[in-house]
Amino acid sequence: MRWGLRPSGPGAAALARNLWVPPRLPSRAGWRGTARRLLVRSVTGASNQLQNSNNGGYRDTVLLPQTSFPMKLLGRQQPDTELEIQQVRPRLCAARGVGPREGGPTRPGATPGGPTPRAGGTGPQAPGPCGRRGKCGFSELYSWQRERKVKTEFCLHDGPPYANGDPHVGHALNKILKDIANRYHMMRGSKIHFVPGWDCHGLPIEIKVLSELGAKAQNLSAVEIREKARSFAKAAIEKQKSAFIRWGIMADWNNCYYTFDGSYEARQLRIFYQMYDKGLIYRSYKPVFWSPSSRTALAEAELEYNPEHVSRSIYVKFPLSKPSPKLASLIDGSSPVSFLVWTTQPWTIPANQAVCYMPEAKYAVVKCSKSGDLYILAADKVTSVAPVLETTFEVISTFSGVDLESGTCIHPLIPEKVSPLLPANHVTMTKGTGLVHTAPAHGMEDYSVASQHNLSTDCLVDEDGVFTDVAGPELQNKAVLEEGTDVVIKMLQAAKNLLKEEKLVHSYPYDWRTKKPVVIRASKQWFVKLTDLKTTAKELLKKVKFIPGAALNGMVEMMDRRPYWCISRQRVWGVPIPVFHHKTKDEFLINSQTIEHIVKLVEQHGSDVWWTLPPEQLLPKEVLSEVGGPDALEYVPGQDILDIWFDSGTSWSYVLPGKDQLGGWFQSSLLTSVAARKKAPFKTVVVHGFTLGEKGEKMSKSLGNVIDPDVVINGGQDQTKEPPYGADVLRWWVAESNVFTEVTISPSVLNAAGDDISKLRNTLRFLLGNVAGFNPETDSIPVNNMYIIDQYMLHLLQDLANKITDSYKQYDFGKVVRLLRAFYTRELSNFYFSIIKDRLYCENGDDPKRRSCQTALAEILDVIVRSFAPILPHLAEEVFQHIPYTKEPKSVFRTGWINTSSIWKKPGLEEAMESACAMRDSFLGSIPGKNAVEYKVMIVIEPGLLFEIIEMLQAEETSSTSQLNELMMASETTLLSQEPQALAADVIERKGTFLINLEGGDIREESSYKVIVMPTTKEKCPRCWKYTAESSETLCPRCAEVVRGK
Repeated sequence: MRWGLRPSGPGAAALARNLWVPPRLPSRAGWRGTARRLLVRSVTGASNQLQNSNNGGYRDTVLLPQTSFPMKLLGRQQPDTELEIQQVRPRLCAARGVGPREGGPTRPGATPGGPTPRAGGTGPQAPGPCGRRGKCGFSELYSWQRERKVKTEFCLHDGPPYANGDPHVGHALNKILKDIANRYHMMRGSKIHFVPGWDCHGLPIEIKVLSELGAKAQNLSAVEIREKARSFAKAAIEKQKSAFIRWGIMADWNNCYYTFDGSYEARQLRIFYQMYDKGLIYRSYKPVFWSPSSRTALAEAELEYNPEHVSRSIYVKFPLSKPSPKLASLIDGSSPVSFLVWTTQPWTIPANQAVCYMPEAKYAVVKCSKSGDLYILAADKVTSVAPVLETTFEVISTFSGVDLESGTCIHPLIPEKVSPLLPANHVTMTKGTGLVHTAPAHGMEDYSVASQHNLSTDCLVDEDGVFTDVAGPELQNKAVLEEGTDVVIKMLQAAKNLLKEEKLVHSYPYDWRTKKPVVIRASKQWFVKLTDLKTTAKELLKKVKFIPGAALNGMVEMMDRRPYWCISRQRVWGVPIPVFHHKTKDEFLINSQTIEHIVKLVEQHGSDVWWTLPPEQLLPKEVLSEVGGPDALEYVPGQDILDIWFDSGTSWSYVLPGKDQLGGWFQSSLLTSVAARKKAPFKTVVVHGFTLGEKGEKMSKSLGNVIDPDVVINGGQDQTKEPPYGADVLRWWVAESNVFTEVTISPSVLNAAGDDISKLRNTLRFLLGNVAGFNPETDSIPVNNMYIIDQYMLHLLQDLANKITDSYKQYDFGKVVRLLRAFYTRELSNFYFSIIKDRLYCENGDDPKRRSCQTALAEILDVIVRSFAPILPHLAEEVFQHIPYTKEPKSVFRTGWINTSSIWKKPGLEEAMESACAMRDSFLGSIPGKNAVEYKVMIVIEPGLLFEIIEMLQAEETSSTSQLNELMMASETTLLSQEPQALAADVIERKGTFLINLEGGDIREESSYKVIVMPTTKEKCPRCWKYTAESSETLCPRCAEVVRGK
């Protein structure tokens, strides 16, 4: 049976081919010259009122939706329902608190949250959720899927969060994104390998512990600090773990990795030695970023740049000592000559060893109009520097930078000290004078120059960032960034070598933990040699997929900016660098024997042994006898620990993240993996942005814009302002955000997410309620026998399923949300549901017309639930337990991914539906705000392909029960090929044209049509409320037949 479809003529035959068989060629329908999309208009119809009416004496003959699935979960109901699904604690049905249905209290015999059961219903009510939810196995899902025998495995490496505080929305963003990916791949049939972990060592934890202890911290031993740091980390881990479980993150939470575990630390030490043995790790005296506030070296990834930092920049004279031959020929000796230097770090001047120039640049000898002195600076900087010094310069002569070779100048603070003039590639003309003051102990490029020219690299600054006694009595014990800078400037003034001081606001590196400025300071540290590693790493990255693609460039740029990786830290809460230092010589001891011995100790007892055992027990006996024996041991254990990026960066070895990690965890993981095994530790890298406030500002307590995930889930103190949304709203926010840039969160954003889910619940309730009494195994209608609009919805459903699957593959979860939201609001709620209610409610329960609709609804329900399941797992499980035809409901996650049929795809349906909808829009647009069933509509189409297509939706000339009339939602529809000669004066007319495009453009035809609208002459049927009855006291023919059958 094809519901009166009567294909006739070549055009209709072509359409029929597209309707009944899988498509061979793409077809596209559209308005003339424009792309076409269904225009949805809200419409009032009889079927929309049925649920809210008592239908007189016919209520019990109307098939209203039946489901116990609640439309809304109020107050604590949402988080409580999620806890119940997670099986956090046993609950009684009565305690669940599902509210009464809208419109009044629950009546005797009514289902909580649903309509009153009708007499003679088509099947039993769906079981209440309390009896069924326990069977979904939410918390056992990870272990269940690990036991499956499947061919593919999806491994997602959990870049570890830091164990130093409460869970925050940044954690939620990261963990939920990972969980969505894991759940999707699991539903697609892969076995998921996901081991959660925590980064447990490092300075942030140590600083927090010491700050909480206050003055007592001064007397603590290294072992005591480590004990307190471990306790602090463990407490933070438990808080975070509880939150992650509450957010619905699927994992084996009893088997996580922790970087303070002895087994983890032992693997890390083995990797350290592998790299050392290959010559990739070495100890050297070099300038490094140093944090005086933390008293340790820092890596680039541990810095943050403060764009509002204020420095005291100065212009300084370096008097000429010995001119180069060329320079001697350009000056007459009658006036003092000095080199002009600009620096933002006056405190480094005492450590000056040279002045550098750009060999290929032009330099000028200028005469200062104010003092008459001669200055030398870059020719390109003459015009910009003079006004800063509040003078004018007369250019005496110019020369090339190379002509400065072999010249020297006098140190501006130490007259007896000579600083050579040296060529250097790092000199630029961007700022300053084109001449660069060079202090090798306080600059990376400066150190490079010193290495080439054998300059002194002595450091005058200690671990606290103050001048040592070597700097002289005037500077000794003064903090270089504070009083030390002030004294240096005064000393330059006294020496008459200061020309100008001014404040400069610029970007400056800060310690990201203490939020205080750092310095560059030379010290003996351990480094990873990056030159060869970076080349190999960049080659391997070409095989790694980055999402978004631009993240690859960001990672490569950060690597290129990194001259070396300093991996030593001068703290105690971490993994020790396993070397022994000679007591009197600058020598250290490390070899395969010492490492193997230490690794075994650490595996058994943890890295505390480095501090608790005497040195002679840390060395194997065969080595101990060679270095003085236990009584005259010449070596002592080193006191440096490993950088936490090395710590967490070796996690790939144990278990096989935000965009700031491109220079941190991602990069350290890559470099250690390349060094140890010459391969990248990942195949795909997904990079997300930071979480920000509503206006794009950083979150901070002082601004009052911090969003606590626990408050999002459970509500705040004032739940009118901070309602309990549950975890799924948090997950929806994560999914719908454009996570590849910065992600904003605010009360209004969360409220919008809650509204989205409420609308989705309404859609799901409609679907569940209207498949009551339907058994897909016995009641489904074959696709080709279904109503055209039902087939059309399956056609759209397959397209939706394909797009959603592709979006998940690309980790574009925001697109998944947009596709779903558009489908359930526009295609379902606003379009399909409004059309099919009469067929669902008023036909016989087992009528093929109704079963056709239920067949479509069951497929729609299945596809939608599986589509959002990775994002909203609690809602998906809740829905799955309410599906009435599932005898033993399982978890939606244990039943696979979306399953559609190729026979659903019928492009020709678009011609039938969209052409009919064009006429529907004309009809509804002519009666805005009116009840469509109070009108009858006449459609006049000139003979041709369009008429043949529309005729397939209505065999009779006039009908109140045809597929065309259902779509129009009118009292009755008349289809004519020519306009009647006489029409009433009060009719409404609308004209239009439609372009048919079939068989990939082989069949194209544009036809005109006219829609004529007039009030109906029939009466309102007391059962279906359509204006199709002969009198208001009698049923319409359709309803009379249905009631007689009952």
